Amino acid sequence: MLQMNDSLGTSFEFQSTPQRIISLVPSLTETLYDLGLEDKIVGITKFCVHPFHFKSTKKIIGGTKKVHYEKIRLLQPDIIIANKEENTEEMVVELRKIGPVWVTNIITVEDVLQTITDFGKLFNCRTEAQKWNNKIAFRYADFIKFSADLPVRKAAYFIWKNPYMVAGTGTFIDELMQLNKLENCYANQDRYPEINLELLEQHDPEWVLLSSEPYPFNDEDAFEIGRFTHHAKTIFVDGEMFSWYGTRLHHALSYFKQIHLRIMQTEV
Repeated sequence: MLQMNDSLGTSFEFQSTPQRIISLVPSLTETLYDLGLEDKIVGITKFCVHPFHFKSTKKIIGGTKKVHYEKIRLLQPDIIIANKEENTEEMVVELRKIGPVWVTNIITVEDVLQTITDFGKLFNCRTEAQKWNNKIAFRYADFIKFSADLPVRKAAYFIWKNPYMVAGTGTFIDELMQLNKLENCYANQDRYPEINLELLEQHDPEWVLLSSEPYPFNDEDAFEIGRFTHHAKTIFVDGEMFSWYGTRLHHALSYFKQIHLRIMQTEV
């Protein structure tokens, strides 16, 4: 029998290793796949786009905020993987009538490593989990060394338009901004605040990061936002690299390095 607690401290007892997994978290679907658990994943959301072939081989049970409970029930899951930020409390309560719901809460790099470790224990894939944690730790140490002499820059990270929304404190995006020596202009606001674009100039960002998701910003958006800054540098970034936790962090650390190297070349 396996006894474990999830990120929220909820206690679970499993008589055997869970064999039928439903994932409601796109980045953790990718992580479960990377841990070698493809055959155990029976249900995913429509936003679980990695790996690509899952959309045709796995049952789509809805989105991250709204799911089809009957489809989930018919899949007879041994465990449902959720996330405090991406899924709603109401969903979790309802899903617990169907099966165990393991809720993750990932804000820091340490949380990422702990989640992978937990999955290794939960699904009896400790070796693969340790391999991924070692790979991430190596890339993380390399990036810390690389970024040691980077200047601290004030930055705003936009995630949405109409209304304009940015990443604030208490988010994984903010954690990765700090890792990149970016001082978040909205660190005094919680989660994902709506902002008045006309007041952006007061925050005086040096960089404006425009994410590819959940809203795909374009050149017109960059021009509009740029009007309200003191000639801030606009950088289009891959939103998955800044907001997807789990094994994606391994790839993100290399991606961040390339961003800085590219900008260094333009500033010479």
